[in-house]
Amino acid sequence: MKIGILTGGGDCPGLNAVVRGVTKSALQHGWEVIGFRDGYRGLVEKDFIQLHDHDVSGIIIRGGTILGTSNTANPFAYTLEPLGSADKPKDLSKLAFKNFKELELDALVAIGGDGTLTMAQQLYKRGMPVVGVPKTIDNDLSATDVTFGFDSALHVATEAVDRVHTTAESHNRVIIVETMGRYAGWIALRSGIAGGGDIILLPEIPYRAEDIVRAVLDRKRRGKKFSIIVVAEGARPEKGGMTVGKVVKGSPDPLRLGGVSYKIAELLDGKIGLESRVVVLGHVQRGGEPTAFDRWLATGFGVKAAELLAGKKFGQMVSFRDYGFTGVSIAAAVGKLRLVSPSAQEVRTALAVGTSFGNSRIAK
Repeated sequence: MKIGILTGGGDCPGLNAVVRGVTKSALQHGWEVIGFRDGYRGLVEKDFIQLHDHDVSGIIIRGGTILGTSNTANPFAYTLEPLGSADKPKDLSKLAFKNFKELELDALVAIGGDGTLTMAQQLYKRGMPVVGVPKTIDNDLSATDVTFGFDSALHVATEAVDRVHTTAESHNRVIIVETMGRYAGWIALRSGIAGGGDIILLPEIPYRAEDIVRAVLDRKRRGKKFSIIVVAEGARPEKGGMTVGKVVKGSPDPLRLGGVSYKIAELLDGKIGLESRVVVLGHVQRGGEPTAFDRWLATGFGVKAAELLAGKKFGQMVSFRDYGFTGVSIAAAVGKLRLVSPSAQEVRTALAVGTSFGNSRIAK
């Protein structure tokens, strides 16, 4: 066989470990492997590199991706110049198929999140043999218990929450730590629990301003003159929408969330008798070396992807379920986001240790 690999969407720790896992496993089968540069751009523009054993040696510890990535190179609505433009997206999927055939490829491995895998599913429906690998720090893909990149991002966020504790306590301040996660609150929830956050605000549990103020004042009355608020970038009030930082034309998900932490600081201003400070973690959560768990998980994903290719089980995505690797349909993975349930055990755990979710209607 001859296979192609691409990494699409936002970068995250563990991408290189997957590329290594797929490549090394494929080479043992005697296959030829090429890597497309910058996600689907490489497939559309026929920009690729040959991957040999020495090309992937030692990359398991590196963050990012040696292939490069793009979250705007959608072959069905291509906006990258010179073949497309943001004002007039073009459907260049036929060109992608043409390149696939000219390169004499037998299959494509698409490594990415919801957007990348949605495109992979579209290509598969039109006849391209595709296998998907789930990647996102947001941990919001259905049909898998966890995605690689999430544990590394969680580690960074938890360390940040740990570090602001001393400053908050020393200065009697409220410090608001804003995490990534888009429409899912997994990073905020677990870093808030692990870091001992006093208030956790999630997209899945709309907050009430009066309940946030009350939670801080209740702590103050108990002699705790500081508070740590961990807020997901997609958090929103009960009667309002998410905070949009900007809109990126041509992206599969054009809304860039961010800035809700400043709104929380504003609603606390003058009402609690304490100063507020904001820490927006942003892309620092995506960078750096992957954790040991993400290296292990990503390697397992890569090897399982090669197994699916060998079995010609196309249209499937590698899934991690009950500490085992399996294959599920890509359609099942991208059909619905995996979100935090307000009644989940993790939420009840946080409530049981006195954490507020900014909404008194969430019962213990």
